[in-house]
Amino acid sequence: MLNPEAESAPRSVCFVVSSPETVKAFLTDQINTLSERYQVCLVVNLAKGDSLPDLNARVEVITAKIVRNISVFCDLHAVIFLVALFTRRKFYAVHSVTPKAGFLAVLAGVIARVPVRIHTFTGQVWATRSGLSRLMLKTADKALARMATHILIDSHSQRDFLLREGVVSDKKSRVLASGSICGVDPSKFRPDRELRQRIRQREGIPEDCVVFLNLGRLKLDKGVLDLALAFARIGADHPKAWLLVVGPDEEGLRPRMEQICSRVGSRLRFVGHTDMPQEYMAGADVLCLPSYREGFGNVIIEAAAVGIPAVASNIYGITDAIEANVTGLLHAAGEVADLHSKMKQMMDDPVLRMKMGANAQLRAHRMFSKELIMLALLDFYGTVVGCVC
Repeated sequence: MLNPEAESAPRSVCFVVSSPETVKAFLTDQINTLSERYQVCLVVNLAKGDSLPDLNARVEVITAKIVRNISVFCDLHAVIFLVALFTRRKFYAVHSVTPKAGFLAVLAGVIARVPVRIHTFTGQVWATRSGLSRLMLKTADKALARMATHILIDSHSQRDFLLREGVVSDKKSRVLASGSICGVDPSKFRPDRELRQRIRQREGIPEDCVVFLNLGRLKLDKGVLDLALAFARIGADHPKAWLLVVGPDEEGLRPRMEQICSRVGSRLRFVGHTDMPQEYMAGADVLCLPSYREGFGNVIIEAAAVGIPAVASNIYGITDAIEANVTGLLHAAGEVADLHSKMKQMMDDPVLRMKMGANAQLRAHRMFSKELIMLALLDFYGTVVGCVC
């Protein structure tokens, strides 16, 4: 006979990620929202000095050494740890984000016989690779998708790409609402004139100048060297053009960017990592994301909610976040001349900037609000996990 108390207890869900930064950037609202209906546990690689955002007090946090790079010893140890944890705690569902954490968590979930194994794809490293590297990484994603019971993908165009590449199946995979892993919070990302003035004063940027903003990790496949080349040309022709680069320099690219922009270096600013991206968006005029690969480009809709249009690569993921020629301009990925042309168009036409910014803000609120994404997430969980409320 079934225990009535056990039947009425909320089912348990375990989130598995490799970095606390993933939780901060994308998962805080998801975890807190789900913790209202489920017993939620978070497994994350917390190193000394790392911190997590404010999570619901009911969320249990467990530290596990899940490293981003391939390490046979660390990876085997992580799988053994996760299998033991899943078996002992009898989680009804495991939900992983990011490739490495996903592969290890879903594999451990299969071994421990976790009924529901969910993975969220947020972009593919192998999309810009070739040869053996592409084959190995793509094969790992295929294996992950086959071991999972459900696949979430953070944009419709990324899902189309993964279907074409034979990585996911139509039956297993879906996108929440119009896309995005977490949506955008309009109460946090919004126009703020006082903040705009304060940021510009802090960085020494005159009010009447046009600020191009790049916000994210400094990596080659994010196209930051292309941006430096395009800005060097824009800056030489337009003395009121500035470039604000915000984010951690993961590949030591700042010196190369400074060298490329040496003639206009006085109008180039590097900020480094920030937990307050909305402040720099408030101080900017145009967001630039010349990336070679993106799952969705959440930074675009965050900037849109602030009323900032975007210039970005015409690649899958980004084409969901931007309505071309309405909320921003798309350029051919890797084509510096095209990037320069689109930046120049924004620079020269303030009416266009304002119109696209207003359109972007309306679209972000209508299609990508946090509330819409969380409702879609709860509906998905109610279907695949169930809920005793």
